[in-house]
Amino acid sequence: MDIKIFSLSGPVLVTPRRFGDARGWFSETWNRAALAAAGLEWPEFVQDNHSYSAPRHTLRGLHFQRPPHAQDKLVRCTRGMILDVAVDARKGSPTYGQHVAVELSAETGTQLYVPKGFLHGFLTLTEDCEVQYKCTDIYAPDCYGAVAWDSVGIDWGAVVPVLSEKDAKAPLFSDFESPFLFEG
Repeated sequence: MDIKIFSLSGPVLVTPRRFGDARGWFSETWNRAALAAAGLEWPEFVQDNHSYSAPRHTLRGLHFQRPPHAQDKLVRCTRGMILDVAVDARKGSPTYGQHVAVELSAETGTQLYVPKGFLHGFLTLTEDCEVQYKCTDIYAPDCYGAVAWDSVGIDWGAVVPVLSEKDAKAPLFSDFESPFLFEG
């Protein structure tokens, strides 16, 4: 696996190797031992999610789950291409409000690890996108929250995104009272 650590502490970009022949390719997308050998000790994943977005420029986010059901996520695009974003929402963090944005595609198989304390969202860059992600806690509606996608300074490109009603009404980041603390 190829692993990239960002200057923003927490998110990690993981690109599994692909082994191909005339039939296609094979890739091991999750291997706890390989990640541990690279110095990454992530919590156990307990739920897998799969989303489909038909129109190009569908934007999902910026979402989070507050404790006690905060989630780490390992996100990959299995059809099409997305711009995937993680925003530091940990109070006291020297990078509070900063973000990483990476393109994930079915073609490359690259995955983004988004730890607890980060808001998460993505914009579909192609039609008919499928995104799959592993989570370290179950979905808990009473712990769900969102922040307005356009209130953190993310360059989404010159698009008018397709939003859910919830995402369109999400509060601004400046009005967000983060439930997450930086643990340095």
